[in-house]
Amino acid sequence: MSEIAIGWCTSTLNLVLKAGRKAGVSSCPFANLPEKKRTQWALTKEEMKNCVWLKPELVAQIEFTEWTPDGHLRHSKFVGLRDDKDAKKVVREIED
Repeated sequence: MSEIAIGWCTSTLNLVLKAGRKAGVSSCPFANLPEKKRTQWALTKEEMKNCVWLKPELVAQIEFTEWTPDGHLRHSKFVGLRDDKDAKKVVREIED
């Protein structure tokens, strides 16, 4: 959420924050973190200790121009929340 600053409206942000208060966990729920090196978007293992982690329960639709070589979104924009998708089944879409 913190890396996507464009596209949020107050009501959606409040909904996400409210859901986040209920979804807190003590450790990072993602298998691909921490990243090997510190970049503009990536945190080190030490920096991750200061994060508040949430269970991935909400699904957002994000528009972006491209993936970076490190696997990050470039020029991302929040479009909206998706209630038609299960967060556990969401994967990165790969173009053929």
